Amino acid sequence: MKKGQIAEGNVTTVEFPNKGIVMTDEGERVIVKNTIPGQRVSFAVNKVRKGKAEGRLLETVKKSPLETADTCRHFGQCGGCTYQSLSYEEQLKIKEKQVRGMMEQAIGDACAYEFLPIRHSPRVLAYRNKMEFSFGDEYKDGPLALGMHKRGSFYDIVTVEDCRIVDGDFREILMATLIYFREQEISFYHRLRHTGYLRHLLVRKAVKTGEILVDLITTTQDWRNVQEQEPDERAKIAAALLEKQGRCPHAGTVNEEKEKQLLAGWKDVLLALSLEGTLKGVLHTKNDSVADVVKNEGTEVLFGQDYFYEELLGLRFQISPFSFFQTNSLGAEVLYSTAREFILGDNPDMLADKTVYDLYSGTGTIAQMLAPVCKKVVGVEIIEEAVEAAKENAALNHLDNCEFLAGDVLKVLDTIEERPDYIVLDPPRDGIHPKALEKIIDSYRCESILYISCKPTSLARDILVFMNAGYKVKKIQCVDMFPNTVHVETVCLLSLK
Repeated sequence: MKKGQIAEGNVTTVEFPNKGIVMTDEGERVIVKNTIPGQRVSFAVNKVRKGKAEGRLLETVKKSPLETADTCRHFGQCGGCTYQSLSYEEQLKIKEKQVRGMMEQAIGDACAYEFLPIRHSPRVLAYRNKMEFSFGDEYKDGPLALGMHKRGSFYDIVTVEDCRIVDGDFREILMATLIYFREQEISFYHRLRHTGYLRHLLVRKAVKTGEILVDLITTTQDWRNVQEQEPDERAKIAAALLEKQGRCPHAGTVNEEKEKQLLAGWKDVLLALSLEGTLKGVLHTKNDSVADVVKNEGTEVLFGQDYFYEELLGLRFQISPFSFFQTNSLGAEVLYSTAREFILGDNPDMLADKTVYDLYSGTGTIAQMLAPVCKKVVGVEIIEEAVEAAKENAALNHLDNCEFLAGDVLKVLDTIEERPDYIVLDPPRDGIHPKALEKIIDSYRCESILYISCKPTSLARDILVFMNAGYKVKKIQCVDMFPNTVHVETVCLLSLK
């Protein structure tokens, strides 16, 4: 196949996370993302390398026989819910098959292990407790939009007022915010020109307590069309220096008095909404970074407080706008229950006199789940804010056998005097750094290790390292935390031979 060629084919299978294997009528194999087994699709070839071709999806020519579920009107445009047109049972089958295949390929016949059936999310719809919506436009120079990126687009935004993976409060807050800033004619931050004011809307809502936190992320630029003003030479030099430092070129030009009035009006709009949950805080965060990420460069409380509470498995957690916390609270209970079952097995007192390391501990949720059944838990996390939150939450839950340390796992391990009897690993998506993995294995040789992975390809890679070091896989189970999407969590128990 040639780059730029347009062709059709049938999707035979989908590899994790969303790589559809398409066979053309001429028998050629092409990878096309965001497809579903059984579909016939048209695509444009955008990469050919070493005889392997990849294509960009253009159109679903014929739906798959598996696509029997009703979808929201944003499906196919929004880049979020690839599997929404499938029944939930079919979604689970695809995810389990993908992970099982990866594990079989990685482990082979090196050891006998148990692959348990995938565990489902208690909620399939309205399960998310956090959304980061982006401001932009749906097409060039179109009206202000607020929502998710269009599939395959870096710039275009789809206003997802009917999104089904969040509840009605999210949608009410989104639309009230969008209408308000449209009426005020406020500009959004242009990712290419690095000019504009509105960047993101962060909404968090606890499932158990119903408490809501809303945070508006903006630049500190004047929201007028600053790129049309002809700057003098000094201003041009200053702007160029800021961009070189990764900062918006017009940072600090906002009229603070007008901004105060603008934000007060937005806050009043939110407070007037009839929500099912309770609005606990309305915040404003400044972010002048050129990078298109939600970054905290100073947060002001416009109403209430800058945190809310959520509950998991009888424990209470205080969550701030940027705290890491599983985005599916009820699914997190299933995940952590699975982890605890894997560790304890049939012996609830197995860890009673043991020290557990919770590496990549985030805000300490896993550590606090294990604290009541072990002698001590030591959590290590590189993000200092998360470590402080973990300490506060442990105190909130009256747990005095938790210690949380801030820093890179590779370095912090050298500073801990108490050796672990058990290790829990819950690394970020890319898995464990090879040097950190080597140190974990060589320094401690723990009899058992539990690995929780949000990216099974990383788990498959790291399993090989463990097996080469003498560990064997005991059992594996997937937990679906992200219904309607391609993502899945995997829990893996390893033990020394």
